Amino acid sequence: MPMHGRTTTTVVLQYVLDNSLLLVAGAVVALIWANADIDHYTRFTQATRFVVNDIGMVFFFALATKEVYEATLPGGPLSSGRQAAVPVLAAIGGMAAPASIYALTVSLAGRPELMRGWAIPCATDIAFSYLVARFIFRTGHPAIPFLLLLAIADDALGLLVLAIFYPSGMLALAPLVGLLGAALALALLLRRGGVESFWLYILGPGALSWVGLYLGGIHPALAMVPIVPMMPHHASDLKLFGREKTVRLATLQLFEQWWKVPVQVILLGFGLVNAGVPLTSVGLVTWIVMGSLILGKPVGIVLTTAIASLLGFKRTSDLDFPALITLGIAAGIGFTVALFFTTAAFPPGPALDEAKMGALLSFFGGFLAFGVGRALGIRRM
Repeated sequence: MPMHGRTTTTVVLQYVLDNSLLLVAGAVVALIWANADIDHYTRFTQATRFVVNDIGMVFFFALATKEVYEATLPGGPLSSGRQAAVPVLAAIGGMAAPASIYALTVSLAGRPELMRGWAIPCATDIAFSYLVARFIFRTGHPAIPFLLLLAIADDALGLLVLAIFYPSGMLALAPLVGLLGAALALALLLRRGGVESFWLYILGPGALSWVGLYLGGIHPALAMVPIVPMMPHHASDLKLFGREKTVRLATLQLFEQWWKVPVQVILLGFGLVNAGVPLTSVGLVTWIVMGSLILGKPVGIVLTTAIASLLGFKRTSDLDFPALITLGIAAGIGFTVALFFTTAAFPPGPALDEAKMGALLSFFGGFLAFGVGRALGIRRM
């Protein structure tokens, strides 16, 4: 009996970690705290936001970069143009349509000061979208890997958008180029010298990159993005061939293995620090963000996939338009990355609070995806 109890606890804990439910817990606590005592909550966030958003999230984006990078390795799902074309085009459409809807709506509303938030509805939360897809589609349905590929491409494009369009301050090329160049050179020296400890890549090149981005005006949470591909890694995608447990893991895989759980704790802190807004903050920006995500994602994904098919790119025959519409709505769950973009786009104030509510409420896109999927005849069994 005790053994059974420990096993059940382990399974539950693994499920919580695998599906980023600590982030949800942090967001729920933040909402309760902010609505119970906004002054105390504000003091807490002011004291902890920098540590969480600018330092802790370095490792969240590092793991996202690892997924993107490994997908491009030989044997990976994005390793060839033929394999990558349709999901990458779908990801582009799934970002362009929500951004366009957001920009058009803001323009029609006569609120040009809100235009800076155009990238917020571009985000897809890979963990929650994947979780929803697993509940909707049967095991082995091509919609699930397609959504994963789309979300990986979305992550890659999102990193570019964050770096280019949302600088953390005035752009300063001297420290940016100098320190980032030094970080890359040091990472290359470590790799050529056979250094396998990922800690040395974090504390050496990673730290230099962080300082360079911080002083250069780029968001420092991206510090490990250029360093991750420099770590020693296997020449092919181990997951695709199911070889993770049959070969000695390289530095990059050990990095993921060590940081996987701490990053979930960091996401708990991220939700706690960023998701606390008064429930009265629901306003125009809330509905624009939420609507752009839930409507724009499926429209963009379906249209670009249809165009790709007309251009001769192949997709699995089982991935019909009902499945595309459903997975498109599931991809409209922005949550983590959308919430991060709100903090990059707007200063503290009503617009930020309303945008955060829109990012949080996009979570209900999962329930909508389930309902639409059932209405379109999609059954899990």
